[in-house]
Amino acid sequence: PRVLDLLDRHQAKASFFCVGEKAAAYPDIAREIVRRGHSLENHSHRHSRAFAFYGLFRLKRDVESVQTIITGITGRAPRFFRAPIGLRSPLLDPVLARCGLRYVSWTRRGLDAIHRDPESVLQRLAGGLAAGDILLLHDNGYSRTGDGTPVVLAVLPELLDRIQAKGLRSVTLRTALGDESAV
Repeated sequence: PRVLDLLDRHQAKASFFCVGEKAAAYPDIAREIVRRGHSLENHSHRHSRAFAFYGLFRLKRDVESVQTIITGITGRAPRFFRAPIGLRSPLLDPVLARCGLRYVSWTRRGLDAIHRDPESVLQRLAGGLAAGDILLLHDNGYSRTGDGTPVVLAVLPELLDRIQAKGLRSVTLRTALGDESAV
């Protein structure tokens, strides 16, 4: 909710790639993300590190279960998929096509799950920032600074300020890629 509040203050929109079991555990947050004009997308059911090694049946079951969960909670089917850790199987493409999903990655990632220094995360995301960049930050709160602040909350205000200072605006992937069909 604090991430959503920061985005609101900056009139910024985002796409949240949600793990299915987390959406099921926190349906009110999932609905609030969509209510505030952001998109909720598919990021696998459990975020398993072994996801890229799943067979076809397990991939299908995993991806389809998240489609069902998120659609049931929000009334909107995800349109995009991001693989856990960014590693994808060659078997994934037919599964995504069957589900009507487009695979998306990032152009800039803060490595906030590894490096917990807000300044280095901000530099990775904002250094040379340009229109069309897809930025990756984690909103789960597991990555924390030395004083216990979630890294995303330490980085996001300055990042949003820099985006605006460059004359850019933060939009959902659906808006950026012209995929508003399911909104």
